[in-house]
Amino acid sequence: MRVKRGHNRVARRKRVLKLAKGYYLTKHNAYRMAKLQVERSLLFAYRDRRQRKRSMRALWIIRINAAARQFEISYSQLIAGLKASGCALDRKALADMAVRDVEGFAELVQAAKKSLVAKPAA
Repeated sequence: MRVKRGHNRVARRKRVLKLAKGYYLTKHNAYRMAKLQVERSLLFAYRDRRQRKRSMRALWIIRINAAARQFEISYSQLIAGLKASGCALDRKALADMAVRDVEGFAELVQAAKKSLVAKPAA
């Protein structure tokens, strides 16, 4: 007697087609095409969850650099000065401060400049 799989086959196809909702043309209703596209989409999703972290960090650095240059200091000097002064703020918090709290960011820049002057260049 041959095995026809029955409900398991139907359930697997339903699961794939549910994930393929919203895709164009046959990619949302033809199982064979939907399966390929869903696999590809899941790979992109996995990859891009990691790339999002990279791109957000790059955005924060750009924002911090732009704000720092308004106070005549470069990004690298600012970070070095903050580390020397013992500031434990991360780049996400610094970028948020640069956008929302300019006075607070200015104080941090002054602290960084002070610690750079106090610490001799290597």
